[in-house]
Amino acid sequence: MPTYLDFEKPVAELESKLAELKKLADTTQVDVSEAVIRLEDSIIQLRKDTAQNLTRWQRVQLSRHPDRPYTLDYIELMCEEFIELHGDRTVRDDPAMVGGFCNIDGQSMLIIGQQKGRNTKQRQHRNFGMANPEGYRKALRLMKLAEKFNKPIVALIDTPGAFPGLEAEERGQGEAIARNLKEMFMLKVPVICIIIGEGASGGALGIAIGDRVLMLENTWYSVISPESCSSILWRSWNFKEQAAEALRLTASDMTMARLIDGIVEEPLGGAHLDHQAMANILKNVILGSINELQKLTPEERINQRIDKFCSMGVFTE
Repeated sequence: MPTYLDFEKPVAELESKLAELKKLADTTQVDVSEAVIRLEDSIIQLRKDTAQNLTRWQRVQLSRHPDRPYTLDYIELMCEEFIELHGDRTVRDDPAMVGGFCNIDGQSMLIIGQQKGRNTKQRQHRNFGMANPEGYRKALRLMKLAEKFNKPIVALIDTPGAFPGLEAEERGQGEAIARNLKEMFMLKVPVICIIIGEGASGGALGIAIGDRVLMLENTWYSVISPESCSSILWRSWNFKEQAAEALRLTASDMTMARLIDGIVEEPLGGAHLDHQAMANILKNVILGSINELQKLTPEERINQRIDKFCSMGVFTE
């Protein structure tokens, strides 16, 4: 059964009526095709109206939708073949960070990304998509391997943040992320970073330095989550909606601030409603971006990458 968020309840009611109407038609052989068409049109229009009036907090909720596709879902739907690689060659393999080489329509590339879990057991195994230092070191090892074999890199970002536990800090969480930032600036191959869900803090930024930084329509990207911001400013999580508005963390906000290069549209209602359609859109975006970036020399890409990030922000001397 699909999962509906609070603001999706009007749509859920219409879809329930539509299911009942179709069931009635099957059992009684009554022709209700016109009523079905009208109801389907009403659902589409209601989804359009809802999408146009989403608040920032509602987009945060959509980015966390339990039915939303994760990194491995996109890999399965987009790639003809995928060879996952494991381990950072220092400590262990981090299941929260996945990566490997794949083929998409004949184009070979490296895909890396955070992976969340669908159920309690998977979430514990994947640590809710919060990578440890070895996860970021594994990502860097794979990116360097892709550079060695001249393969483009695609990073799919979906994390509530890097793991903040004491053991992660003891193993050098900050250093691992900082090294990734430095090394990603200098990669000689095309690097495309796409936020497919949550993009929180350094946990997201650790694999988000690229020639193209894109966001799916219903995602967010910020130095802190609305809940954490609320707990700091108001000593309570009850002000998360206000915090989301103040943080201006949506894809349109990031575009206006010139912090990302573009927005990838989702199927009507969100990526969680049609995984295959979202994967097809994402595949076309990835292949198009790689085609554009391969026209540049490695030196041109590196210089443009550095200039883009150095021009971000406002400052006075």
